[in-house]
Amino acid sequence: MILSSRQPVTLIGGAPVSRADLEAALALAPVVTAADGGADAALGFGLMPQAVWGDFDSISDHARQTIPPQNLHAVAEQDSTDFEKCLSRIDAPLVIAIGFCGARQDHFLAALSTLARRIGPPCILIAGDDVIAATPPELRLDLTPGTRVSLFPMGPASGRSTGLAWPIDGIDFAPDARIGTSNAGTGPVTLAITGPMLVLLPRATLPRLASAL
Repeated sequence: MILSSRQPVTLIGGAPVSRADLEAALALAPVVTAADGGADAALGFGLMPQAVWGDFDSISDHARQTIPPQNLHAVAEQDSTDFEKCLSRIDAPLVIAIGFCGARQDHFLAALSTLARRIGPPCILIAGDDVIAATPPELRLDLTPGTRVSLFPMGPASGRSTGLAWPIDGIDFAPDARIGTSNAGTGPVTLAITGPMLVLLPRATLPRLASAL
Protein backbone atom coordinates (compact mmCIF):
# COMPACT_ATOMS: atom_id res chain seq x y z
CA MET A 1 0.00 0.00 0.00
CA ILE A 2 1.35 3.40 -1.02
CA LEU A 3 0.41 6.45 1.05
CA SER A 4 0.08 9.46 -1.25
CA SER A 5 0.04 12.89 0.37
CA ARG A 6 0.39 16.42 -0.92
CA GLN A 7 1.61 17.40 2.54
CA PRO A 8 4.90 16.36 4.15
CA VAL A 9 4.72 13.22 6.28
CA THR A 10 5.99 12.54 9.80
CA LEU A 11 7.29 8.98 10.16
CA ILE A 12 7.61 7.65 13.73
CA GLY A 13 10.01 4.80 14.46
CA GLY A 14 10.33 2.45 17.41
CA ALA A 15 13.25 4.18 19.19
CA PRO A 16 12.58 6.77 21.92
CA VAL A 17 10.48 9.73 20.76
CA SER A 18 10.34 13.00 22.69
CA ARG A 19 7.49 15.45 22.58
CA ALA A 20 9.97 18.06 21.33
CA ASP A 21 10.89 15.82 18.37
CA LEU A 22 7.24 15.18 17.64
CA GLU A 23 6.23 18.83 17.78
CA ALA A 24 9.16 19.87 15.56
CA ALA A 25 8.19 17.25 12.99
CA LEU A 26 4.44 17.89 13.02
CA ALA A 27 4.93 21.63 12.62
CA LEU A 28 6.27 20.91 9.13
CA ALA A 29 4.84 17.47 8.35
CA PRO A 30 1.28 17.06 9.69
CA VAL A 31 0.49 13.62 8.19
CA VAL A 32 1.34 10.88 10.73
CA THR A 33 2.67 7.46 9.81
CA ALA A 34 4.66 4.87 11.72
CA ALA A 35 7.16 2.08 11.35
CA ASP A 36 6.16 -1.04 13.28
CA GLY A 37 6.50 -0.30 17.02
CA GLY A 38 6.45 3.43 16.30
CA ALA A 39 2.68 2.97 16.11
CA ASP A 40 2.64 2.61 19.89
CA ALA A 41 4.54 5.86 20.27
CA ALA A 42 2.03 7.62 18.03
CA LEU A 43 -0.90 6.31 20.05
CA GLY A 44 0.89 7.30 23.25
CA PHE A 45 0.88 10.91 22.06
CA GLY A 46 -2.80 10.68 21.12
CA LEU A 47 -2.15 10.41 17.39
CA MET A 48 -3.68 7.94 14.96
CA PRO A 49 -1.21 6.96 12.23
CA GLN A 50 -2.69 6.97 8.74
CA ALA A 51 -0.44 4.06 7.79
CA VAL A 52 1.85 1.63 9.62
CA TRP A 53 4.36 -0.56 7.79
CA GLY A 54 6.85 -3.15 9.00
CA ASP A 55 7.38 -6.81 9.73
CA PHE A 56 5.29 -6.21 12.89
CA ASP A 57 7.70 -7.89 15.29
CA SER A 58 7.46 -5.03 17.79
CA ILE A 59 4.00 -3.47 17.44
CA SER A 60 1.83 -4.22 20.47
CA ASP A 61 -1.46 -6.09 20.50
CA HIS A 62 -3.05 -2.90 21.83
CA ALA A 63 -1.90 -0.96 18.77
CA ARG A 64 -3.11 -3.70 16.43
CA GLN A 65 -6.54 -3.55 18.05
CA THR A 66 -6.74 0.26 18.20
CA ILE A 67 -5.53 1.21 14.72
CA PRO A 68 -8.03 0.55 11.90
CA PRO A 69 -7.08 -2.62 10.00
CA GLN A 70 -6.92 -0.73 6.71
CA ASN A 71 -4.08 1.38 8.17
CA LEU A 72 -1.93 -1.65 9.08
CA HIS A 73 0.33 -3.00 6.35
CA ALA A 74 2.50 -5.95 7.34
CA VAL A 75 5.51 -6.51 5.08
CA ALA A 76 6.93 -9.94 5.79
CA GLU A 77 10.19 -9.84 3.80
CA GLN A 78 13.40 -9.47 5.79
CA ASP A 79 15.66 -8.04 3.08
CA SER A 80 14.94 -4.45 4.11
CA THR A 81 14.57 -2.54 7.37
CA ASP A 82 11.25 -1.16 8.58
CA PHE A 83 12.56 2.34 7.78
CA GLU A 84 13.21 1.30 4.19
CA LYS A 85 9.84 -0.46 3.96
CA CYS A 86 8.13 2.78 4.98
CA LEU A 87 10.04 5.22 2.78
CA SER A 88 9.54 3.05 -0.29
CA ARG A 89 5.77 3.22 0.28
CA ILE A 90 5.34 6.95 0.85
CA ASP A 91 4.61 9.37 -1.99
CA ALA A 92 4.97 12.85 -0.50
CA PRO A 93 7.06 16.00 -0.98
CA LEU A 94 9.05 15.33 2.22
CA VAL A 95 9.32 12.89 5.12
CA ILE A 96 10.53 13.89 8.59
CA ALA A 97 11.59 10.82 10.54
CA ILE A 98 11.73 10.62 14.33
CA GLY A 99 12.30 7.64 16.61
CA PHE A 100 15.13 6.15 14.55
CA CYS A 101 18.04 6.98 16.86
CA GLY A 102 18.82 6.83 20.56
CA ALA A 103 18.37 3.10 21.05
CA ARG A 104 20.26 0.45 19.07
CA GLN A 105 23.19 1.83 17.13
CA ASP A 106 22.94 -0.85 14.44
CA HIS A 107 19.43 0.40 13.72
CA PHE A 108 20.69 3.99 13.57
CA LEU A 109 23.48 3.05 11.15
CA ALA A 110 20.94 1.17 9.02
CA ALA A 111 18.78 4.31 8.93
CA LEU A 112 21.75 6.36 7.71
CA SER A 113 22.38 3.77 5.01
CA THR A 114 18.75 4.07 3.90
CA LEU A 115 19.06 7.87 3.75
CA ALA A 116 22.22 7.62 1.66
CA ARG A 117 20.46 5.42 -0.89
CA ARG A 118 17.75 8.09 -1.31
CA ILE A 119 14.88 5.64 -1.04
CA GLY A 120 11.50 7.28 -1.45
CA PRO A 121 10.88 11.02 -0.96
CA PRO A 122 13.45 13.45 0.44
CA CYS A 123 13.80 12.58 4.12
CA ILE A 124 15.14 14.41 7.16
CA LEU A 125 16.10 12.40 10.22
CA ILE A 126 15.89 14.21 13.56
CA ALA A 127 18.69 12.74 15.66
CA GLY A 128 19.44 14.38 18.99
CA ASP A 129 20.89 17.84 18.38
CA ASP A 130 21.18 17.23 14.64
CA VAL A 131 19.05 16.97 11.55
CA ILE A 132 20.42 14.65 8.86
CA ALA A 133 19.57 14.23 5.19
CA ALA A 134 21.09 12.87 2.02
CA THR A 135 22.40 15.66 -0.14
CA PRO A 136 20.74 15.85 -3.55
CA PRO A 137 22.99 16.63 -6.53
CA GLU A 138 22.45 20.34 -5.85
CA LEU A 139 21.45 21.93 -2.55
CA ARG A 140 21.14 25.53 -1.43
CA LEU A 141 20.91 26.21 2.29
CA ASP A 142 19.94 29.63 3.65
CA LEU A 143 22.14 29.57 6.74
CA THR A 144 23.33 32.27 9.10
CA PRO A 145 27.10 32.80 9.37
CA GLY A 146 28.78 30.39 11.75
CA THR A 147 26.22 27.58 11.34
CA ARG A 148 27.85 24.17 11.65
CA VAL A 149 27.73 22.18 8.41
CA SER A 150 29.04 18.62 8.57
CA LEU A 151 29.32 16.38 5.53
CA PHE A 152 29.75 12.65 5.90
CA PRO A 153 30.39 10.46 2.84
CA MET A 154 28.62 7.11 2.72
CA GLY A 155 30.79 6.00 -0.19
CA PRO A 156 33.20 7.67 -2.62
CA ALA A 157 31.98 11.24 -3.12
CA SER A 158 33.14 14.64 -4.26
CA GLY A 159 31.67 18.06 -4.79
CA ARG A 160 31.85 21.81 -5.03
CA SER A 161 30.69 24.42 -2.55
CA THR A 162 30.17 28.11 -1.96
CA GLY A 163 29.64 29.70 1.41
CA LEU A 164 31.68 27.21 3.45
CA ALA A 165 34.58 28.30 5.63
CA TRP A 166 36.54 25.38 4.20
CA PRO A 167 35.50 24.76 0.57
CA ILE A 168 35.20 21.15 -0.56
CA ASP A 169 36.22 21.66 -4.20
CA GLY A 170 38.77 19.10 -5.37
CA ILE A 171 38.45 16.85 -2.31
CA ASP A 172 37.84 13.12 -2.69
CA PHE A 173 35.65 11.94 0.20
CA ALA A 174 35.13 8.39 1.50
CA PRO A 175 34.02 6.86 4.82
CA ASP A 176 37.47 5.37 5.40
CA ALA A 177 39.37 8.43 4.15
CA ARG A 178 38.54 12.15 4.04
CA ILE A 179 35.32 13.25 5.73
CA GLY A 180 33.82 16.69 6.27
CA THR A 181 32.98 17.01 9.96
CA SER A 182 32.47 20.43 11.56
CA ASN A 183 32.72 22.77 8.61
CA ALA A 184 30.87 26.08 8.96
CA GLY A 185 28.78 28.32 6.79
CA THR A 186 29.82 31.90 6.18
CA GLY A 187 26.27 32.68 5.03
CA PRO A 188 24.07 30.92 2.46
CA VAL A 189 25.68 27.66 1.34
CA THR A 190 25.45 25.90 -2.01
CA LEU A 191 26.57 22.30 -2.54
CA ALA A 192 26.96 20.33 -5.75
CA ILE A 193 27.59 16.71 -4.77
CA THR A 194 28.48 13.59 -6.69
CA GLY A 195 28.16 10.31 -4.79
CA PRO A 196 26.42 9.40 -1.52
CA MET A 197 26.82 12.18 1.04
CA LEU A 198 24.93 13.05 4.21
CA VAL A 199 24.61 16.61 5.48
CA LEU A 200 24.31 17.14 9.24
CA LEU A 201 23.09 20.47 10.54
CA PRO A 202 22.03 21.87 13.93
CA ARG A 203 18.49 20.94 14.90
CA ALA A 204 17.39 24.59 14.80
CA THR A 205 17.91 24.62 11.02
CA LEU A 206 15.16 22.02 10.44
CA PRO A 207 12.73 24.44 8.74
CA ARG A 208 15.45 25.74 6.43
CA LEU A 209 16.62 22.25 5.50
CA ALA A 210 13.03 21.18 4.88
CA SER A 211 12.49 24.17 2.61
CA ALA A 212 15.71 23.45 0.72
CA LEU A 213 14.75 19.84 0.07
